[in-house]
Amino acid sequence: MIALHLLRHGHAGDPAKWEGDDAARPLSEKGRRQAKDLGGLLAVIDEPPDLFITSPKMRSAQTAEIVAKAMRNRVKVVVDDRLGGPLEPAMLNAILDDAGPAYRPCLVGHDPDFSQLLGELIGTYPIPMRKASLARIDFPGDDVAAGKGTLRYLLPPELVPG
Repeated sequence: MIALHLLRHGHAGDPAKWEGDDAARPLSEKGRRQAKDLGGLLAVIDEPPDLFITSPKMRSAQTAEIVAKAMRNRVKVVVDDRLGGPLEPAMLNAILDDAGPAYRPCLVGHDPDFSQLLGELIGTYPIPMRKASLARIDFPGDDVAAGKGTLRYLLPPELVPG
């Protein structure tokens, strides 16, 4: 079984007010706090992510690093450029294979891609994922495929203890 996690990056301020390359837009203080709080929660639950695979965009990479550090168990963080653009379920197995072995991988990325992907993986319409939301989708066997996943949870940031 694969327990795939989708984590949308934390708050990164207003993109309209950012004057640089959007890929370089960092987390805000609120986003850093969201990531640290989520990492603290994941450190104490059963079956936390065992690998983070992140978009190369600054806000996602920072989210992955902060969450992994807060978990205190040296979870590896890998950057995959494919997570910085549009995603399709068919791409996921290649992304997971290239990142290395994991039973509970966590992809860290962006919307609207993650909302669309979450819906496709469980065989329904897009399911909104707000910033700093975490979803877990379980798949039988070793393959991730559209419509084959079971949504275990979708945790919005306001339910994460801080």
